[in-house]
Amino acid sequence: HQALKEIEEELESLVGMEEMKKIIKQIYAWIYVNKKREEIGLKVGRQALHMMFKGNPGTGKTTVARIVGKIFKEKGLLRIGNFYECSGRDLVGRYIGETAPKTTSICRDAYGSVLFIDEAYSLYRGGDDVKDFGREALDTLIAEMENNRDDFVVIMAGYTDEMETMIKGNAGLASRVPYTIEFKNFTRDELHKIFVSMLNKGTFSYDDELVDLA
Repeated sequence: HQALKEIEEELESLVGMEEMKKIIKQIYAWIYVNKKREEIGLKVGRQALHMMFKGNPGTGKTTVARIVGKIFKEKGLLRIGNFYECSGRDLVGRYIGETAPKTTSICRDAYGSVLFIDEAYSLYRGGDDVKDFGREALDTLIAEMENNRDDFVVIMAGYTDEMETMIKGNAGLASRVPYTIEFKNFTRDELHKIFVSMLNKGTFSYDDELVDLA
């Protein structure tokens, strides 16, 4: 399949994404096993494919999330394969009774596609404050992730420490996110490779001497 091949090549060309590439291979293996089970008449259940991306800004989380959506669409795991991006704060209402419908609406827009939630840790503060609208949004989101796990993929992203605090403090969320990927800061050598690849793609005009100097 040419479209899938091009998307996989796009992922493969990304620098420093070995953990993500390994996860994709695991999902491919799961798809293969399920296909074989169906061929011999066994019942196949759908596994949730929600993910957590941990790391600093500029480490490729959004780029990879877009590629994941394309791959899942081509593999038949998502029926639409669009990409919806929001921040954790976008799920939270300002008034009592506003948050749950707002969160549900954003999730419904993303049915059949990927919902990428940046700064997702902003939803979690801990404690039992009934007026914590972030907690209400998170509870609503978790219910959506469970009830519609066959029809969309939620990718939650943010700083490593904050995301780990959130996942440790919410067992319901932890049980519904089977894949966690750490996006490490690029090394100096990796940044050089990214720069050179950008030059080779014609992103910039440059003199031939620039690559040698770099």
